[in-house]
Amino acid sequence: MSLEPGTDVPDIVARNQHDERVRPDFSRPTVLYFYPKDDTPGCTTEAREFEAELDRYEQYGVAVYGVSTDDVESHRAFAEAEDLSVDLLADPDGNVAEAFGVELVDGHAKRTTFVVAHNRVVGLYEGVRPAGHASEVLQDLGEAGLLE
Repeated sequence: MSLEPGTDVPDIVARNQHDERVRPDFSRPTVLYFYPKDDTPGCTTEAREFEAELDRYEQYGVAVYGVSTDDVESHRAFAEAEDLSVDLLADPDGNVAEAFGVELVDGHAKRTTFVVAHNRVVGLYEGVRPAGHASEVLQDLGEAGLLE
């Protein structure tokens, strides 16, 4: 079961598409979106839309991370093919998904997005539809007063 709003978030460390060790700072507003698999239609749509909104997220001080159980090499190829600068965190052992309570189906994370601030879950989206999701989350952040 996914971490519910109001729940403290775990400290996580994962490697991104550049094989850099990343530890998200969950004290600041952060979007952590789990997706099933690199280079598939829905995941590509979702990644492209977060990338398209990335400047606006950053303008408001919000960090964005994509997470899947694909490895660093897969993330690297996906990021290069789609010209993505969003950090894609590799979770091949499913440890990050497990820490957030994200269900794995056939080894792939169910599409789930967490909004985190002050080290707590402040928003949860399950059964996400990729098209329009990045804009929806940004709008919800504004309505919740979480944009600087």
